[in-house]
Amino acid sequence: MQIEDPRPLRIGFVGSGFIADFHLEAFRSVRHVRITGVYSRTPERRQAFAAAVDAAELGPCRAHDSLEALLCADDVDALWILSPNDTRLEVMQGLHDAVTAGRSPIRAVACEKPLGRNLAEARRMVELAKDAGLMTGYLENQVFSTAVERGKDIVWRRAAPGAGRPYLARAAEEHSGPHAPWFWKGDQQGGGVMSDMMCHSVEVGRYLLTAPGAQRSSLKLVSAQGSVGHLKWSRPPYADVLRKSMGDGVDLAARPVEDFARATLTFEDQTGAPLIVEASTSWAYVGAGLRIDLALLGPEYAMEFSSLNTGLKVFLSRAIGSTQGEDLVEKQNAEQGLMPVVVDEAGLYGYIGENRHFVDCFRHGRTPIETFEDGLEVVRMVMALYKSAETGATVQFPDDSLDSYIPVPAR
Repeated sequence: MQIEDPRPLRIGFVGSGFIADFHLEAFRSVRHVRITGVYSRTPERRQAFAAAVDAAELGPCRAHDSLEALLCADDVDALWILSPNDTRLEVMQGLHDAVTAGRSPIRAVACEKPLGRNLAEARRMVELAKDAGLMTGYLENQVFSTAVERGKDIVWRRAAPGAGRPYLARAAEEHSGPHAPWFWKGDQQGGGVMSDMMCHSVEVGRYLLTAPGAQRSSLKLVSAQGSVGHLKWSRPPYADVLRKSMGDGVDLAARPVEDFARATLTFEDQTGAPLIVEASTSWAYVGAGLRIDLALLGPEYAMEFSSLNTGLKVFLSRAIGSTQGEDLVEKQNAEQGLMPVVVDEAGLYGYIGENRHFVDCFRHGRTPIETFEDGLEVVRMVMALYKSAETGATVQFPDDSLDSYIPVPAR
């Protein structure tokens, strides 16, 4: 049962890495919320994160020395699961057990993408949350991007009523590779770039094609066609670079994971009209930094967005010596030349919008626009794309074999 509680929502974080830092930055712009606890496996990291929360005046935040201590704390209403992919089901099982046994006061849970490394894990996440009576949120930030929210509103409000609904969404996300070693390990992460980033692209595409106010289930998934490539990071020189920077456990020469993926998903709307999401993702893009390109096309209109077409740019000559950093754009690759500056990454990428939305929904007992059920469907699409890439055939839905399917790099 969803219960309204208008008091500030008290959140506990599981995880204190890169994505937790992004969420913390976003919460600076969210009202009616406190981050009251954090647990991660590295004591120094969780202590530092708790100190950062307090410095941002979003606490007081306690660094807990066990997951159970965080789950059973009397000052946590909702849990944000931000730990690595291979830990999330264990965290969810612990939350379920603590809530159903009456040890935990937590009433809501939000989980970073993807919801699971495969369909069986994602389905189990849904089952555990439902059995414990928890409200759920699926943390797909691109759906809440300021550009996506504004662009979708204009297209559906001004263009679609006169010309007809949009029929094609394009989404691309690419950068030069992840920050942490576990992303590069197929069994731990669940795959390569298809698992890591295609989950963004297929869901933001599906969202753009969904009529405002309608459920994502109003679009019927018909087929999936996917392909993958090993373009850069499995080459011996670059595999050596990864091994030196990420540790001996990351060896893409011996255990390759894809660094490029393409997808074509076909849907039907409620009238049977065909719709398409076309997406590509890459860890082999060396430009200024992370690039997100989106488009929404209809009979007499088009919406386009590129995250690197920024209003602010800076030029730094070769005479200026600079240390490496990410102060201009996420996954920054250079410190000289004409560089784009993403002024508000947390807002543009959607982290502020998603956290505002979930805090508001969890406080007032409303169902979010992205729930664990949506996360489950995203995993279904990604598994179909992996299967298509492996077999060279288009996957038609429904396909019950996806329930037990494991992507090649995760086996």
